[in-house]
Amino acid sequence: MNPLSGLLHRGLHAAWRYLDGLGEIVPGTTSAAAFGSLGRGSSIGFAPATILNPASIHIGEDTLIGRQVTLSVGYGVGDPRAPERALVIGDRCAIGARSSITAHESIEIGDGVFCGQGVFITDASHGYQDPDVPIGHQFGTHDPVVIGPGSWLGHGAMVMPGARIGRNVVVAAGSVVRGVVEDHAVVAGNPARVVRRLEPDVGWVGSRGDVRPVLGSSLSGG
Repeated sequence: MNPLSGLLHRGLHAAWRYLDGLGEIVPGTTSAAAFGSLGRGSSIGFAPATILNPASIHIGEDTLIGRQVTLSVGYGVGDPRAPERALVIGDRCAIGARSSITAHESIEIGDGVFCGQGVFITDASHGYQDPDVPIGHQFGTHDPVVIGPGSWLGHGAMVMPGARIGRNVVVAAGSVVRGVVEDHAVVAGNPARVVRRLEPDVGWVGSRGDVRPVLGSSLSGG
């Protein structure tokens, strides 16, 4: 690389770092003021993908949301049907880059939830029953989603309408979650199924009966 190219290279990356910091959405910025709430120490990386109806979005403290993330409420800008607290993300969460969270009625993400990149969470899908109307024009029913505190959603996981994920659950990369997932479980697949669960005084029991020990601050026995 010749000296001029090297200088331009360094200048370009310095400018990008500056713009990256300047464009970050943090408490006290004009963009942050549009949210229902954005807690102390939280940030949304620059550039976001889509932020739709932020007044219905509430984010707790010390939560980090990556670049190119979609946070969406309702069916369009200024949707009058958008609930006041349609999308609630707790404290100390991390939402990976290029993830998409789309709420129409209620998505609640508990404290300390971590998501890998490209995670998709929604509380509504499309209908299909009318054969004469394009699927994209048929709105499905809303079914609230809850993700319990301390859970981890792996890269590319999908959480579908009506999912109720418990506390400290691991969702394996690429899994598709529907229905109820118990606390302290590991789920994988499409549809996601429990492949390991915590059994008090026994350990982490796999679907084939193998047992892994409980480490750290033991949760066995309650």
